[in-house]
Amino acid sequence: MFVEILPHVSVADFVRRAKGRSSRKIQQEFEHIRKRYWGQRFWQRGYFSTTSGNITDDIIMRYLDKHTHKDGFSPPS
Repeated sequence: MFVEILPHVSVADFVRRAKGRSSRKIQQEFEHIRKRYWGQRFWQRGYFSTTSGNITDDIIMRYLDKHTHKDGFSPPS
């Protein structure tokens, strides 16, 4: 996931919200997952983040595109 967050938003807060919202959305859409993870954590506790440094967004997007399509995963349009 390649995101840009505002300076006043902490990375930890963004990740917490993203995990919570995505977990809720996935469990609403897929009943068998909701039943399996009811009362349990859907995502692991940890996360990794880094800054993009001196490379452009285009380079990062090409890298992500190359790796997401390799395994047959295609992000939604």
